[in-house]
Amino acid sequence: MILDIAGLSVHGRDGTPLVHDVSLTLDAGERVGLIGESGSGKSLTAYAATGLLPAGLSARGSARLDGVQVVGARERALVPLRGRTAALVFQEPLTALDPLMRLGAQLAEPLRRHWELRGTALRRAVLDALEEVRLPDPRRVARAYPHEISGGQRQRVALAMALACRPRLLIADEPTTALDVTVQAEILALLDTLVVERGMALLFVSHDLAVVARMTERALVLRGGRVVESGPIQRLLTAPTDPYTAQLVHSARALDAALEVQP
Repeated sequence: MILDIAGLSVHGRDGTPLVHDVSLTLDAGERVGLIGESGSGKSLTAYAATGLLPAGLSARGSARLDGVQVVGARERALVPLRGRTAALVFQEPLTALDPLMRLGAQLAEPLRRHWELRGTALRRAVLDALEEVRLPDPRRVARAYPHEISGGQRQRVALAMALACRPRLLIADEPTTALDVTVQAEILALLDTLVVERGMALLFVSHDLAVVARMTERALVLRGGRVVESGPIQRLLTAPTDPYTAQLVHSARALDAALEVQP
């Protein structure tokens, strides 16, 4: 089991519960979605699973990553897991990437830390990672700063960084929300291909039911920090049992219908 979450809760600085009693499991090759509106707790659940909660927040319950208990673990115990066992792709790469470092140097950091690559081998691995995410002219991209490339290219770099050390689990937190529709489709197709080729597990976080349906096999629907429904994605789409899930399905279908009639 790559990820095993049981009774996980997240609390704010004042003890206010933000996520309530979430449980899920993920094994090799499985794809699970976390779906819900803004503030539903889906991203906090993903961050808690890797020990990356924002300062002041705390987790309770259990979250095991490749058998290692994350909740309550010291940072030094989690660092080896991030990048090799699990890696994250965030919503906005312009804020996730260091604006003062060239992209090649940022991509080299996890390869240097986890694989201990140096010199020519490190430079080749950086270019290989950029090529794998279908970036044109990897040498130019490696020399560039984040602001010198487009949003879609930045997200490809962020994906390359996440995949560079061959993690067994990829956590994608709203990875295409900040992109236009055309670029979003390209990134999702690329992500889908790479997950299949690598045989990775995928935890996909999104507010977009249509995207979750495309990228996952089963999903948990969160509202107000609680799981209101879970199950195979096709069952959630065709026979939801919770009114909130039914509302999400209705909204997604209404949007699709509106787009179809536009000239």
